[in-house]
Amino acid sequence: MTECPPVSVIVVSHGRPTLLRRALIGIGQLFYRPFELVVVADDAGLAAIADLPLAARIKTARQEVANISGARNRGVDLAGGDILAFIDDDAVPEPTWLNHLVSPLTETDCAAVTGTVLGRNGISVQWADRVVDARGRAFRAPKGDLPEGLAVKLEGTNMGIRREVLAALGGFDEGFRFYLEETDLAYRLMKAGHVTAFAQLATVHHGFAESVRRRTDRVPLSLWDIGVSSALYLRKHAPPEWVEPALEALRQEQTARLARWRSAGRLDEAEIQMLLTGLEDGIVTGRGLPLATGRAIVASPPFQPLVQAEPPPPVVLSGRWFSRTRLQRQARSSAAQGHSTSLFLLGHTVRAHSVRFTEDGVWQQSGGLFGPSRRDQARFTNWTFRGRIAQEVTRLEGIRWTASLR
Repeated sequence: MTECPPVSVIVVSHGRPTLLRRALIGIGQLFYRPFELVVVADDAGLAAIADLPLAARIKTARQEVANISGARNRGVDLAGGDILAFIDDDAVPEPTWLNHLVSPLTETDCAAVTGTVLGRNGISVQWADRVVDARGRAFRAPKGDLPEGLAVKLEGTNMGIRREVLAALGGFDEGFRFYLEETDLAYRLMKAGHVTAFAQLATVHHGFAESVRRRTDRVPLSLWDIGVSSALYLRKHAPPEWVEPALEALRQEQTARLARWRSAGRLDEAEIQMLLTGLEDGIVTGRGLPLATGRAIVASPPFQPLVQAEPPPPVVLSGRWFSRTRLQRQARSSAAQGHSTSLFLLGHTVRAHSVRFTEDGVWQQSGGLFGPSRRDQARFTNWTFRGRIAQEVTRLEGIRWTASLR
C-alpha cells in the first residue's frame, strides 16, 4: 500500500439531521489527505447537509430502512478508497483521527484498526482497547498476546478496515440492524486469521445521542434489537451449549439494568414489562434469522477527494470567561475559514473542564482555571493562566494537532 492510501470516511444516519451536520463539519477539518466522504442518511439528514460548503463533493445515498449494517454496506458500495473508516452521526473526530487510524493499516499484516472513544465531557474515555468473546461480551484487553477465542473489539464509531478485506468477508451482516454489528465483524476478522490493531491516539468524541431506541438520559425505549442481535451473534459464534445460558444471562443483566432505572424514578413497572417483552420477542426473532454468508460488495467506484488543498494550520485561542462573546465570535470566523480552531475559556473557579465541538465547528474547552481537566488531577491546582493554557496544549499534543501541524 502507498504511504498515504486513499481513505473513504463513511457516515450513516437516521433521525439525527442536526448531529449529522455537526459530524460532517468536524470531518471537514481532518488533516489527512487524501480522503473522501460517503453519507448514507434519511431524507432529513440529506437535507441538513445539502448546503455545506463541500456538499457537492460528498457521495450520498438515501437510507430507506433503519438498518445500520445495510446502510454501511451501501456506503461501502459507494466508497472508492483502499481503506474504509467509519464514524457515527453523533460523534466528531479529532483533526488527527485519520492520520492515527490509517497508520497501522500501512503495515501489510494489519487488516483493521480501532481507536479511543471519549464520552460526553470530551475528556474522559468512554471506550478504549477492548476485546470481545464468543458470547459478545466486551472487556478491557489483557496484557500480552490475546488468548484463544478473543478478538480485538471494533468500536463502531471509530474503526477502519481495508476495503478488500471487508469485501472478502461479505460486508456487514445485515441481520444485525442495530447492536453488535461491529462486534460480529470483529469476531469474523479474528476467525478468518486477520490482525486488528488498537490505535490509542485515533480519537473520536461520542455523545450517546437520543434515538428511537433510547432517550436523552440513556433510558432505553426498546430492547428488541438487543434481543435479536444477541441471539443471532450467539448462534453464529458460540458453541451450541453456550447459547441458552448466555441468553439467560442477558435477561438477568437487562432486568437488573431496568431495575436501576426504576430505582432512579425514570421507569415504572409497566414500562419495564414492555421492555422485557420486547427483549423476549427480539430473542425469538434472532433465533429464526438465517445465518448470513455475506453479500457481494460491488467493484470500487472512482475515488472523489473531499478536499484537494492542504489543511490550513490549526488556530488556538484562549481567554477568560468574561471575554467569551468576543472570543467565540473570533473562533467562529476562524472555523468558517477552514481552520481547526480550539478555544479555551477559563473562569476563576475550580470547576472541572469539559470539551465540546460546537455546531459552528469550534473545539471549545471550558472550566475553572484551577479545576481539573483530566479526572486523575487534583481538585485544585494553583495555575497561572499562561501555565494552564500551556498545560492543556501539551495534553492535546498528537490528538488535536501534531508538532508539524501546529
